[in-house]
Amino acid sequence: MKRREFVVKSSLATAAVATTTSVLGSISNFHGANDTVNLGVIGTGDRGSGLTPYINQIDKFNVIACCDTLPFRLENGLGKVEGKAQGYQDYRKLLDNQDVDAVLIATPLNTHSKIAMDALDAGKHVYCEKTLAKGYAGIQHLAGKVKSSPKIFQTGHQYHSSRLYAHVARMIKNGTIGKITAFECQWNRNGNWRRPVPSPDLERAINWRMYKEFSGGLAAELCSHQIDFANWVTESTPDKVMGIGGIDYWKDGRETFDNIHLIYNYPKGIKAKFTCLTSNAMDDYKIKVLGDKGTIILDYVKAWFYPEGKQNKELGEVDGVSGATVKWDEGKGYPLNIDHEDPSKQALRDFRDSIVNNTDPISNITTGAKTAICVQMGLDAMYNDEIVQWKSLPNV
Repeated sequence: MKRREFVVKSSLATAAVATTTSVLGSISNFHGANDTVNLGVIGTGDRGSGLTPYINQIDKFNVIACCDTLPFRLENGLGKVEGKAQGYQDYRKLLDNQDVDAVLIATPLNTHSKIAMDALDAGKHVYCEKTLAKGYAGIQHLAGKVKSSPKIFQTGHQYHSSRLYAHVARMIKNGTIGKITAFECQWNRNGNWRRPVPSPDLERAINWRMYKEFSGGLAAELCSHQIDFANWVTESTPDKVMGIGGIDYWKDGRETFDNIHLIYNYPKGIKAKFTCLTSNAMDDYKIKVLGDKGTIILDYVKAWFYPEGKQNKELGEVDGVSGATVKWDEGKGYPLNIDHEDPSKQALRDFRDSIVNNTDPISNITTGAKTAICVQMGLDAMYNDEIVQWKSLPNV
C-alpha cells in the first residue's frame, strides 16, 4: 500500500474527531505513568512490523513487547522497535506481562477472535487488525466479549480514522453530491500476493492469505476497508449481496480467489460494487461515490469532487465547511485539500488517545463487526454461488 505521511495542521480535523467520537466517561480510568501507553505487538509479519515505525513516532506510545511464532519474523519485528522490547513466541506469555497496557493484533484472520478475547481477559486494551474476525460465530463471540469489557477496543480499519475520509463522509451526508445512487470501488494489483517462503513447510504459515482455513482472501484483506466506508457513509448495512470470483490467473495452489467482484444492495436502492484484481493494477485503489448532484472520488490520501454538469474554472464552498475556493484540476475534478496524517498512523494515535481519555474509538467493535458480517456474506455469495441476505447477530 502507498503510505505517505501528511502533517496535521487543520483545526477542522480536530473538530471532526470531537464530533465523531462519543465519550464513555469524563474521567479516564487509565493509570499509566505520565499517560504513557505500553504496547505489545502480536504478529510481526508485514503488517505488524510495518505499523511499529508509526508507533515509534507517537509521543507516549511505546512498543515494549513483540510476539510471533516464526523466529525470523519476531527478530524483524523487534528490530523495528525504538528502545528495548521483550520477544515472545507464545502470545499468552506476552499477555502475562503486567507492564503491557494494550496489544496490537496483526495475526492471521482465523486467530483474531481467540487472541482478542484472551487479551481482554488479561486486562489489555486491544487494537485488532481488520477484518475483525472470521465467520459469524467468531464475530458474535468477540462482539459479546468486548461489550462486557471495560477495556478499549479498536478495529484496524484505518481509513475510518482518516481526517480526509471523515471530511468526505460529512460532505456526502450534508448533501454535496445529492442523493447517493451507487458506490464503485476497486483495489487492483498486478502480482501474486505471495511472500517469500524460506522452507516449504512454512508455506501456509507465511502465505496464510491464500488458504480458506486462515483467511477471507481479497474480500477480507482489501475490500473490507471500502465496505467499511460504504457502511459509514450510508449509516446502514446492506440487505443482500451477490458475487463471483475465481482462481483464473495465478494457478499456484492457492484456495482463495485471485479476482473478486461483489455487489451489495443498501437501503434506498444504493448499489455498491467492489472489485479486486491481482492481474492488472490500472487505477490501483479507488472509491467512487455517485450522486444525482455530483461524484466524489477517493484514493489512499487524496479526493476530488465532480459536480454534475459543471466544470467551471472555480467553485466556491465546495467543501461545505472551509469556504475555500478551489480550481478545477484537469481530469481530476476539484481537489479537496484537507491536511491529514497517514491513516494508519492516525488510527494508532486515535487508539492511544482513546485509552488515555477513555473514549470510544471511531472504528469500534460495532463498525468492525458490521463490516466483518458484510465480508462473510460476500464470501458465502461467491463460494456458494448464491444471493446472501444480511445476517443479524446478537451484540452487533
